[in-house]
Amino acid sequence: MSLVTTNYCIFRALLLLVSLAVSLDDLFAQDVILCQGNYHSEADAREQLKRMASTFSEKAQWEQRAEALRAQILKGAKLSPLPEQTPLNAQIHKRRQYKGYSVESVGFEAAPGFFVYGSLYRPVEKGTYPAVLCPHGHARGPEGGRYRPDQQHRCATLARMGAVVFSYDMIGFGDSEFIGWKHSHPQALTLQTWSSIRAIDFVQSLEDVDKERIAVTGCSGGGTQTFLLTALDSRVTVAAPVVMVSAHFFGGCNCESGMPIHKTKSLETNNAEIAALAAPRPMLLVSVGGDWTKNTPVVEYPYIRRVYSMFEAENQVENAHFPNQKHGYQFMKRQAMYPFLVKHLRLNPKGVFNATTDLFDESKTILETPQQMRVFDETNPPPKHALAPNAKVKLR
Repeated sequence: MSLVTTNYCIFRALLLLVSLAVSLDDLFAQDVILCQGNYHSEADAREQLKRMASTFSEKAQWEQRAEALRAQILKGAKLSPLPEQTPLNAQIHKRRQYKGYSVESVGFEAAPGFFVYGSLYRPVEKGTYPAVLCPHGHARGPEGGRYRPDQQHRCATLARMGAVVFSYDMIGFGDSEFIGWKHSHPQALTLQTWSSIRAIDFVQSLEDVDKERIAVTGCSGGGTQTFLLTALDSRVTVAAPVVMVSAHFFGGCNCESGMPIHKTKSLETNNAEIAALAAPRPMLLVSVGGDWTKNTPVVEYPYIRRVYSMFEAENQVENAHFPNQKHGYQFMKRQAMYPFLVKHLRLNPKGVFNATTDLFDESKTILETPQQMRVFDETNPPPKHALAPNAKVKLR
């Protein structure tokens, strides 16, 4: 065989391999069904809820479906099997004390070398308290993420009423962005979901936390993290997802819908049903007329209440709807959340709730700057073993 013929054969073989690789990639792509943004219309969402509702009529059938849904979410998020809960190696420092609460900067490793950054708010008095996780949404700018005044007011006010509150960054926000991580990281949904699970590990490791009273509340992208974490981790005992539970909108960011958690060839779901996986644990849905949660009182909430009814727990789920408000976790939405967490976490509103105005007083919050809240900086750099920003994170 001539050299030319040999090279031609090699060339054809390489073409065949490339063709096969492309075919396999195409085949895999066909198995991946992403439901992103406004994946379907409001009318389609109603029809989908009817189809899903027809698959169960009693508690045992729902529990079977719920198990399949959780398995699909974990598999789609590349968290099946769940990664090892490696040492957190938490750093808690820079304590700042204010009237009725304190704040500390926290960094812990959700996976070896991959850090979660946050602020830990605590009551001043010594005791054992419930914990509240506070993920945030996609608001950018110098006061975005957990630096937002809205977020600081929420955390400080809950701490003043007797909760240990952990406010933490999404990947590529806050301190994570300061270090150099990008929110466009291809593992965003995986890492944020795992970070929330590890956040429970973190607060449960604190001596002043009651391990049996763990709540989570966030809005927008933080609302997505709220209902995903609640669906997947039974340690969450109370949840309050804000302006995010919609049957027709699946989240506008890859960190919410960029992986196949909603639909496969054998099983379909949406965020309303994922939220229903909280049943029978207490859950507050906060919705508004100015975004995709405008239908919650008449579409999503009835579906979720039906699931709760199978546990005889309709009184455990509530909806606070603000028809004239827009997207966000503004003052009045926090005012709806506070009494719900006071009730179900047994917080102490004395000195915070004003019976005359029927409002919870947030005026004692001292708003901090991003520099004050930093976990690592020039004087306290990240550990040498910290992963380089935007590296692939090995979870197993």
